[in-house]
Amino acid sequence: MNTKRFVRNFHRYLSIFVSIQLLLWTISGIYFAYNKIELVRGEQYRLPKDTEYRIFDRLGSLVIETIQDGKKSYKSYPKGDVIKPLTKEEALKITAQKTTLNPIEVTLLKELYPGAEYRGDLPVYKVITDTKDSINVYVGYMTGDIGSIRSDSWRIWDFLWSLHIMDYRERNDINNILLQILSVLALVTSISGITLFFVKR
Repeated sequence: MNTKRFVRNFHRYLSIFVSIQLLLWTISGIYFAYNKIELVRGEQYRLPKDTEYRIFDRLGSLVIETIQDGKKSYKSYPKGDVIKPLTKEEALKITAQKTTLNPIEVTLLKELYPGAEYRGDLPVYKVITDTKDSINVYVGYMTGDIGSIRSDSWRIWDFLWSLHIMDYRERNDINNILLQILSVLALVTSISGITLFFVKR
């Protein structure tokens, strides 16, 4: 009987300790779900620039990127000649130069499906490497920038993240309505559970 009572009390006090932490997680989760990170960072106060420039090296040649009214254009620097997109062979070469991976195959992606592992600008080269972790490298079509590196480890993380934020399609929206509703219900559940602890039978 004493053992039963001890186990029951142990479970009761352990539950209240865990419930308080769950309550804190829930409250912070509600804040995240109802507040867009872009607004928290103050991005809404920035004035858009008319024109932006970036000079970078692409396989030994300088390139200037111009962003005007949201559109990007690329020319050689300083001559200003229009440059061509990278070839598949150049994408393989860049991957070998900028990573420790061994590229074996490349394809050009012009469109993405919902939940795709790459979520950046298009078009982009997808470079497959000979790794056990099925690593893909995404190389900028015009810039040669390494946009993303995706592996099986990242894919597992991304899947679990989609379960965590309840965005099963795009997997990056922490302000979706489903998460907002469930976070409030979780708050009610946590508070009611803690309340029951203090209610005398």
